[in-house]
Amino acid sequence: MQLSEMRDYVRNVVDIDSTDISDSVLNTFIREGYNLVVYSEKRWPFYEVGVTFDTVASTKDYSLADVGSNASTGVQLVHDSVTFSGASAPKTPGIREIAALRTDNHVLEFIGRDAGDIVYPLSANTTGSPWYWSMWGNQGGALQIRLYPTPSEATTIYARGYRNAIDFGGNTAIYRAGIADADTPDWPNPFDNVLTLYVTYRAYQQQEDSGMGNQYFALFQGELENLRARFEDSPAPQPLLLNSTNASRWRSQTFMPARLRYSWE
Repeated sequence: MQLSEMRDYVRNVVDIDSTDISDSVLNTFIREGYNLVVYSEKRWPFYEVGVTFDTVASTKDYSLADVGSNASTGVQLVHDSVTFSGASAPKTPGIREIAALRTDNHVLEFIGRDAGDIVYPLSANTTGSPWYWSMWGNQGGALQIRLYPTPSEATTIYARGYRNAIDFGGNTAIYRAGIADADTPDWPNPFDNVLTLYVTYRAYQQQEDSGMGNQYFALFQGELENLRARFEDSPAPQPLLLNSTNASRWRSQTFMPARLRYSWE
């Protein structure tokens, strides 16, 4: 559903026009609801991506921005017939979370920060091929990956993770070159209905009709949970491991929840 169509739909339901609620205000409600749905789940499967990045000798920390910024190997996609890649609008949405890492030879194991620094203290000069990784926050608050041991040479790391969603609604562009009435949400079509329910709730709230607003908010919550169950219950493959002869096999058991498992094609 296009941005203008969503505004028209909500106005028809609430029986109002642009003199009651302006396009700008409805766009704000749409962006608000869109972000609420997008960030209500850390790992929506339709935002899953695979990227690569190269380590640097004697460097253990790599920011998510570095991982997802390379236009040739990073996050790039086509949405609304526009290619989003690189650092200029329409720009790459980038990575917001990493789920798994591997090299050409083995899968890296995720460990807690404390465990990593016990095995590989910050004061130690241990280097080699990375076997473990953890997530850290730097002084600016940005998330970054820490590899253990510190890479001794340049190595290609293959990452599976989740990208940010292309912005929709609002009045200021984030990844797009600008906000347009023909924009569509960056998610599967069934989620459009959930968003219209939220925006209708906000429109009724704006018109001081709390009774109808509360009804639509309850509908919004129910439909969102239905879609969450639908999209999270789809089976996911277990991690692909590599043995000493580089032949692939499936891990027979894992402690990871089903929806956190990944295959490496």
